[in-house]
Amino acid sequence: MAFEDQRTTVYKVDPEHPESETLPTLRTEELLLNMGPQHPSTHGVLKVILELEGERLVKSTPVMGFLHRGVEKLAEEGTYHQFIPHTDRLDYVCAMYNNFAYCRAVEKLMNITVPDRAEYLRTIVAEVQRIIGHQFWLGTQALDIGAMTVFFYCFRDREILLDWFDELCGARLTTSWYRIGGVERDFTPSLWAKLKQFLDYFPPKIDEYIVFLEKNRIWLARTKGVAVVSAEDAVNFGLSGPTLRGSGVDYDLRKAEPYSAYPKCEFSVPLGKNGDTYDRYWIRVMELYESVKIIRQCLEQIQDGPIMADVPSVTLPPKERVFTNLEAMIQQFKLFSQGFNAPPGEIYCGTEAHKGELGFYIVSTGGGKPYRLKIRAPSFIHMGAFDHMSRGYMIADAITLFGTYDIVMGECDR
Repeated sequence: MAFEDQRTTVYKVDPEHPESETLPTLRTEELLLNMGPQHPSTHGVLKVILELEGERLVKSTPVMGFLHRGVEKLAEEGTYHQFIPHTDRLDYVCAMYNNFAYCRAVEKLMNITVPDRAEYLRTIVAEVQRIIGHQFWLGTQALDIGAMTVFFYCFRDREILLDWFDELCGARLTTSWYRIGGVERDFTPSLWAKLKQFLDYFPPKIDEYIVFLEKNRIWLARTKGVAVVSAEDAVNFGLSGPTLRGSGVDYDLRKAEPYSAYPKCEFSVPLGKNGDTYDRYWIRVMELYESVKIIRQCLEQIQDGPIMADVPSVTLPPKERVFTNLEAMIQQFKLFSQGFNAPPGEIYCGTEAHKGELGFYIVSTGGGKPYRLKIRAPSFIHMGAFDHMSRGYMIADAITLFGTYDIVMGECDR
């Protein structure tokens, strides 16, 4: 059928000559476009159904679940300790922060007090993970929008920290080092030296990232005034982390509900003014500086001491403990291997990950494994605001919007 046969003719009056005859025009119709799940800018296996009027977004409907692995259900089948490596696979870009959030939730359920040295070590590694997460986000976001150089520079510096993690726990990506009640091992002298060297090396590199983007016309055009969300809407949608603070809402769990060594550190919480994509970028860059500041303070304040809580039924025996005989040591390991009996009840524990609030809700009926476990993944929560934040913008802005959330589908689908 020819194009002329498909069009619909409507009539309107020429505004300059209202008395003239009506002029025929073409009526536009909304177009449905599937973006994904193979689209390279969706940061995982995600599909979004876009309703378009020309190139403008009228409605955006995320379709998730392609990567669903049943992680929450797996938690019910193993002991509390056995679930720790499963959390690495949630946000695999910043894997160890998932360990941290989960261990904190179990410790809250069990009312376990973590030794001071372990808390400092945890805080140091958490902030190193935050740096890695923001470097990955900045590099890929810049690449999606068209700034390739920033991508290479971010990944160059990120490699240093990945090698550092390899030495810490034997893995670069799905890292696991946090344990219920403390950490798996202390830092070696080599790790201390390399970390201090990185802290001197990194701040000038952050300055370079800014120089590459602050006068980049394409970057500014694609981020300033794009995907604006007000403070009220950000709160109503349950946004958190840089996505929430970009709208000017001063909420950071490290300040609101201090945990680990954060109460003993001085640091600022950057806030945005306009609630647009540029503000959310700027906050993440400023957080890189703050993470360096927190790590430096932890290095200055940390004292010698145990790295694992001495709770025989929950944790492995600390290396400092001296057993009087072989039977006592065997009994200790038997007690640990059988698992511990958690008290009945339910708890929720939220942790300020680099994406936002990562929370674990645990229901216990007693025994050595959870009756039910639910993960509050910031990637999933943030996708609920996608339609609201995309309406009225162009198709190309949808790519920017994916990036501004810093989503990882392993965490989103769980």
